[in-house]
Amino acid sequence: MRVLVAEDDNGLRELLVQGLSEAGYFVDAVDAGDDAIDQLRFYEYDVAVIDWRMPRVSGIDVVAWARAHRRPTALLMLTARDTPTDRVAGLDAGADDYLVKPFDFGELVARIRALQRRPRRVDGPLIARGELTLDPVRHEVSVRDAPVGLTSTEYNILELLMRRSPAVVDRKSIAEHAWRDETQPLGSNAIDVQLSRLRAKIPNAGVHIVTVRGAGYRLEEA
Repeated sequence: MRVLVAEDDNGLRELLVQGLSEAGYFVDAVDAGDDAIDQLRFYEYDVAVIDWRMPRVSGIDVVAWARAHRRPTALLMLTARDTPTDRVAGLDAGADDYLVKPFDFGELVARIRALQRRPRRVDGPLIARGELTLDPVRHEVSVRDAPVGLTSTEYNILELLMRRSPAVVDRKSIAEHAWRDETQPLGSNAIDVQLSRLRAKIPNAGVHIVTVRGAGYRLEEA
């Protein structure tokens, strides 16, 4: 499961990333609200943990943006604001849950697990390229309605390529999106191996994964 942490306090952000990674989550982290919006725009997250007070764009505005743009991510707000008015404002903006600082890390993880069990409030749109369809809510891929079995790494790479198509996606972006530790595949042939396997699984999907030498990869419709 992929989690976004948006927190401007460096120490707390690092603790959240370390703790959630050790709990088995793939974690991306940002320290400003506009960066959180960029992440939510381009990537699918199961849960986003969002601090209320962040530079440039506030957490509550991030939540409002996510709901206005029908992002299916479950949103958990972190804040020191504990008045009933603040809680109502956060929930009315679209937050699914609300946790007041300081908090117990075990409670945070329990709340994330609870959000995982809830049905998605917003149906994410299907992504279609050629004969290939990806459902980001169900994490399913099909070619002309026939399911395609992918590993989680293959799915994450394909999702990124389909979302960015026909733009070129560099290797670093693929590593960040598909691996828990983005340094793991860099400097090796791990990305090339995964792409080779992915190509073999979608040979008649009406799309091609093209290698752009020196730049990265892109998904083109045949």
